[in-house]
Amino acid sequence: MKVIVETSARHVHVTQETLEILFGKNAQLTNKKDLSQPGQFACQEKVTIVGPKGQMAASILGPVRSANQVEVSLTEARKLGIAAPVKESGDIAGTPGCKLVGPEGEIEIDCGVIAAKRHIHLDPETAEKFGVKDKQIVSVSTGGEGRKLVFGDVVIRVSPKFAPAMHIDTDEANAAAIAGNVEGEIIVD
Repeated sequence: MKVIVETSARHVHVTQETLEILFGKNAQLTNKKDLSQPGQFACQEKVTIVGPKGQMAASILGPVRSANQVEVSLTEARKLGIAAPVKESGDIAGTPGCKLVGPEGEIEIDCGVIAAKRHIHLDPETAEKFGVKDKQIVSVSTGGEGRKLVFGDVVIRVSPKFAPAMHIDTDEANAAAIAGNVEGEIIVD
């Protein structure tokens, strides 16, 4: 059971309202590059994430969402001075906020900063073939030369909207010496 392992760098998801605050009335996201998940894309638009101890630029991922979310690695969270919890994307209840700054304005979001829990996107057919279910926790063996490792606590996410791929953040990719896309082997615990 092999899956592509992709590194997800820090990024921001915004609502249409937030997009217009940051980039002006009637602003639209501009597709710079399609991502592996159907309908998802990296945007030309960038924002600055501002925390109590620092700031850093980040790309916006499209399309617009129903809630704002900022995904950073734990190292980046420390540099920003934000205690970002490890949570599944979309699970932002009780998370800290930050300031987002764009070319036309800025906004304080009261929650939404997370370090995304490592996860595997699967369509239902592939999940059935692999014998795994939505929300199941597995491990994945992967890594570059001299840095092979097994990632535990990997959540399976199943939806007909998904294409098979595992997502890890930059801290995790660096720990495993992963550059570009590599394969990982799913281990059912």
